[in-house]
Amino acid sequence: MKKMTFAVLGAMTLGAVLATPGAQAAGGDREEGKKKFYTCIGCHGIEGYANTYPTYQVPRIGGQHPDYIVSALKTYQAGERPHASMQGNATSLSGEDLEDIGAYVAAFRSINVNLPTHGDVTAGKAKAQSCAGCHGEDGNSVAGSGFPRLAGQYESYIVKTLQDYKSGKRKNPMMNGIAATLSEEDMENVAAYYASQKKGLIVIPE
Repeated sequence: MKKMTFAVLGAMTLGAVLATPGAQAAGGDREEGKKKFYTCIGCHGIEGYANTYPTYQVPRIGGQHPDYIVSALKTYQAGERPHASMQGNATSLSGEDLEDIGAYVAAFRSINVNLPTHGDVTAGKAKAQSCAGCHGEDGNSVAGSGFPRLAGQYESYIVKTLQDYKSGKRKNPMMNGIAATLSEEDMENVAAYYASQKKGLIVIPE
């Protein structure tokens, strides 16, 4: 979340609307969440920014389910997900802070997303059928299900995530098992399919 060294990989066309300011969502306060998100905007608020090494784009989180945002931040707090900047930023957050940030992030809705892809989208769609039960047919999972939205996520981030599940760097019995069956080409194709979805996650606008 703190500013990392990054590269601009190109501007994408998108639009977003934010639900009614100040409203409560998923137990959190969006306006308070906006204030607390200031340390995150340097990475999650810039289109196309990337982690230095290993190189992958910082994930798009605008419109992500609030419960998943809270869950993800808790895994950083517990040291279960290895990323120094994220762990450093998450450590000091209270339960209320997590809920507020989750509510703020979740309030964004995409209007138009057009991300570049390198994998085979058609092959990725076929391969992703086994993921639909949790993540939805098009990568837009059901709110409150505990499963993240993948539609509109950067291809490179999805590939990196699947690689980490396959290597065991990230722990989740179900995902570890699924990733173990995927080749690098499979990962690229699945990632391309989700990244190609027009209505999905966005970068948080500054």
